[in-house]
Amino acid sequence: MRIGIDGRLPHYQGGGISKYIALLIRTLAALDESDEFIIFHSRKENESLVPKSSKNFTRVNLITPCHHRFERWTLGVELIPHSLRVLHSPDFIPPQYGADRYIITVHDLNFIYYPDFLTKESRRYYNDQIMWAVEKADHILADSSYTRADLTSNLRVDPEKITTIHLAADPIFSSKTSLSEVKSTLDRYDLPEGFLLFVGTLSPRKNLATLLKSYAQLTQEESLDLPLVLVGSRGWLYEKMYDQIDQLGIRDRIHFIDSASDLELVHFYHSASLLALPSYYEGFGLPVLEAMHCGCPVIASDRASLPEVAGDAATLLDPDDIDGWSQAISDMLTDTKLRERLIKAGYKQANRFSWKKTAEQTLKAYLDG
Repeated sequence: MRIGIDGRLPHYQGGGISKYIALLIRTLAALDESDEFIIFHSRKENESLVPKSSKNFTRVNLITPCHHRFERWTLGVELIPHSLRVLHSPDFIPPQYGADRYIITVHDLNFIYYPDFLTKESRRYYNDQIMWAVEKADHILADSSYTRADLTSNLRVDPEKITTIHLAADPIFSSKTSLSEVKSTLDRYDLPEGFLLFVGTLSPRKNLATLLKSYAQLTQEESLDLPLVLVGSRGWLYEKMYDQIDQLGIRDRIHFIDSASDLELVHFYHSASLLALPSYYEGFGLPVLEAMHCGCPVIASDRASLPEVAGDAATLLDPDDIDGWSQAISDMLTDTKLRERLIKAGYKQANRFSWKKTAEQTLKAYLDG
């Protein structure tokens, strides 16, 4: 079978979906040596997603950019010569034509719940496309049962048309690391042991407002002197966050790291006191599993898919409960038994997810029908 995967997104932006594309392709290549895979790249992409050792995976460059208003049609024209049996669109928008069957992955519907968190252009793009995309697709993959339920309740998609396929952390987060390696990374960024950590795109959906307010409260009421480290690129409408930091008077306590490598991120998780993820909405929430693999206890929002991913291995609470977040952070820093319990449960929870399982289930979706 000739299977196409749209891998253009990593050239245009990083983040969770781009990681998903790269890890899925890498794992499929180790799993399937008989079907023919064509991995479509942006023609401007220097890095190839195709593993060098895979003889049945081929790179093809395309002109059509991601999220272009004529993408449906121009992408379809570029795909026609490749005679695809299946096309997988991991960023959920399939082309108008170009394959016999279309499979899309819908990661979340945050643009429906929180339209004010997007720019006008992004809001228009997603709202104009989503209904067409789920109707065009022959089958839909959802990162979580929560997203699957969202699709059926909000967009009236037949549940038989949707398969929940959980993601997993990159295997690098479960690899061994040495204290000297961790210390070297901390020295490079001038960070002490035990800092508080957030990982994710700096955008309103991540609800950094609650984290910043609860952190400021702790620095004032309990004289907390550990820095807060924010690891992630600047996303949509991030400017208000900087204004809030100045208003709270904590500018000198915040460390911004916008381009950490996965290995550096491993070191951050190993040295942080906790990961705080107060998001209003996550389609999955990979940082939760990444942190758990590294023995970093997690405090997360009790919204959307986060309880599904974290299970009973994290402290979960209302994302708007500032006092609750302050207390949860304080407890995590001072209650040794709580930390030990969550770290132990975290290892167990993270190991329930694997990219091998993700790739196997995705391949089955390709081959069925």
